[in-house]
Amino acid sequence: MLDHLIRGVTVVDGTGTPSYTADVGIRDGRIAVISAPPGTLTEESRTSEDAAGLVLAPGFVDPHTHYDAQLFWDPYATPSLNHGVTTVAGGNCGFTLAPLHPDRPEDADYTRRMMSKVEGMSLVALEEGAPWTWHTFGEYLDALDGRIAVNAGFMVGHCALRRHVMGADAVGGQPTPAQLDAMVRLFHEAMDAGAWGLSTTQSSTHSDGDGKPVASRHALPSELLALSRAVGEHEGTQLEAIVAGCLDQFDDDEIDLFVNMSAAAGRPLNWNVLTIDAAVPERVPRQLIPSARARAAGGRIVALTMPILTPMNMSLGTFCALNLIPGWGDVLGLPVPERIAKLRDADVRAEMLRRADSKEAGVFRRLADFGRYVIGDTYSAANSGLTGRVVSDIAAERGLDPFHCLVEICAEDDLRTVLWPMPPDNDPDSWALRQETWAHEDVMLGGSDAGAHLDRMCGAPYTTRFLGDCLRGRKLVGLEQAVKMLTDDPARLFGLRERGRIAEGFHADLVLFDPARIDAGKATLVHDLPGDSPRLDSKAIGITAVWVNGVEAIRGDQVSGATPGTVLRSGRDTRTVSTR
Repeated sequence: MLDHLIRGVTVVDGTGTPSYTADVGIRDGRIAVISAPPGTLTEESRTSEDAAGLVLAPGFVDPHTHYDAQLFWDPYATPSLNHGVTTVAGGNCGFTLAPLHPDRPEDADYTRRMMSKVEGMSLVALEEGAPWTWHTFGEYLDALDGRIAVNAGFMVGHCALRRHVMGADAVGGQPTPAQLDAMVRLFHEAMDAGAWGLSTTQSSTHSDGDGKPVASRHALPSELLALSRAVGEHEGTQLEAIVAGCLDQFDDDEIDLFVNMSAAAGRPLNWNVLTIDAAVPERVPRQLIPSARARAAGGRIVALTMPILTPMNMSLGTFCALNLIPGWGDVLGLPVPERIAKLRDADVRAEMLRRADSKEAGVFRRLADFGRYVIGDTYSAANSGLTGRVVSDIAAERGLDPFHCLVEICAEDDLRTVLWPMPPDNDPDSWALRQETWAHEDVMLGGSDAGAHLDRMCGAPYTTRFLGDCLRGRKLVGLEQAVKMLTDDPARLFGLRERGRIAEGFHADLVLFDPARIDAGKATLVHDLPGDSPRLDSKAIGITAVWVNGVEAIRGDQVSGATPGTVLRSGRDTRTVSTR
């Protein structure tokens, strides 16, 4: 007997082949039967539903998240699960909550403060929402096993490896030969326990809770290559890496590093995130040079890119992307009264604008068109009626330049004003360039950062928003190809066993949706994290149901209460994707 039968549904199976109509039966967590045409299946089922007019797709796979902590207080990985994501890859960018040294309890506090700073996670939520009972990476995975509603696999963060072995010397120091050997042994232990591989960062934007460059930024290429070689000794493992050039354009040394790491491991390396903008036509060719060179050297390098423009807010009062503009952190890091005084100084503003529009600002130049900002929430009578208005219009009324106008609005709110920059790359040429770039063999959709920067950006709903755009918007990709890009492509990159497709015998990770409605709602700020901390949320539109391992986890955008997810361990749940 089947556990559940979905009758008369349009199956888009993840392979990119044309859709078809069938009855799909689930039993014991797997897709037991696919019967086409519908109505010919005679096997009984405990429950069933009529899905005529709806689409059944494999569960979406998000290749770049930071749900490492959130899963402890939110086993449903919301809002990703609501938007059809049934498998998440965590432990990215060199940051993980394990391993922690058993003799240094202060390392947990350091890790929490680092994650709060570098990934924009609520410190209160980190302190109150996770148990922090583990030391080894395997113990961390065990702490999640059996209590999550999504499937989740985790890389090992290079920063945690360094901190465990080197202590405080991990920031600024170099390992001795004995310490490097210890780091590699610790890494092997983590992969033996099921870690997916290594994640690391050398990005200039990544600083710890003390404002110092995070531990992995101090690693030399020889250390990175030693760890990369260790990756290649384990089944079903990967590399993920971030360097400064990921934000704009790689330099030659960064290209060499990526190529050498992937070739040393004989495993794919993915990086985040390829920004596609027709105003910078040289960026995409430059960012894909590592992919071409890696293939020639026996590696593979995959660029992640988002298929939507991710809603992202800013503030002059709290840490956000504006702080990463060269020179801006010195001003925006001051106490609020001093910060306001500096911002009201015309010479200071002029220098900030010069730095924001300079070549050194890289991709952050995109944030410098302050006339295109929209005013969000305000907090003073002086700003009454400004919510939803564009700064350029207000500036024209007041006879001020846009940045001066924006500063005065924010100063009236003691810098609490929420700002929404309108993306500069929402033009036809940029979308045409995206369509062309998505077809490249080493470009993959992803990069949501879901679980991080919770009150600043909302990338998790990229799946539903992209499908809605493909079906009813720009239609840059057909439905079958769009589903493949969200399911089978990342599943094959990670070597997921029996996931990413609708096929008999595969795990029943499934999304049932209405093609006439599927979309994502507007990003709104809610206070539902531990300690009443805020985050941006987005409602799923048109998602009828989501199954994880054959168990209904979402129905009508509401979680079921079940926790059928699996901690996906390398080797057991992933097979090797060799690049040699």
